[in-house]
Amino acid sequence: MLHLLALSGSLRAVSSNTSLLQATALLAPAQVSISLYQGLDQLPHFNPDIEHPLPASVLDLQSRIAQADGLLISCPEYARGIPGAFKNALDWLVGSLDFPGKPVALFNASPRASDAQAALRLVLSTMSADIVDAASISAQLLARGLDARTIAADPALAPLIHAALAAFAQHIRNRRVVP
Repeated sequence: MLHLLALSGSLRAVSSNTSLLQATALLAPAQVSISLYQGLDQLPHFNPDIEHPLPASVLDLQSRIAQADGLLISCPEYARGIPGAFKNALDWLVGSLDFPGKPVALFNASPRASDAQAALRLVLSTMSADIVDAASISAQLLARGLDARTIAADPALAPLIHAALAAFAQHIRNRRVVP
């Protein structure tokens, strides 16, 4: 069984990024579980002076990251970059011993969000994430108002998500094989 943690970079109640991740959870095969992290708005502003002891919300995020076999990230673009709340979450993970080498699939709910995707790749690469390009997808959801069930039932989107999940699961399983 593979356990994936889905992280949406959006705080919006109705977010295409969150809906895309929820649809992915609906489409996950039986041997893959996906849980959606919902504590982004509970994280304090990053401040290295409060790292010892870490706030409970930060410990929770770090624990979930440590337990996950891989991360699914879908992040919107604001002002041509990563939204502040999501960058804040990443800042709390910079010093984590469990983050480096963690497999990450980037899901993009709007192909127009290319600047945020580039910035996100740069930050994640700096943090030593294992970005899995074969499992990273871009879906045209902007202004379509689709919920998770509609996305999961869409004849164009469902196969895209299935293929991304299959590639991601295979990548993670290949990493587990000891030569």
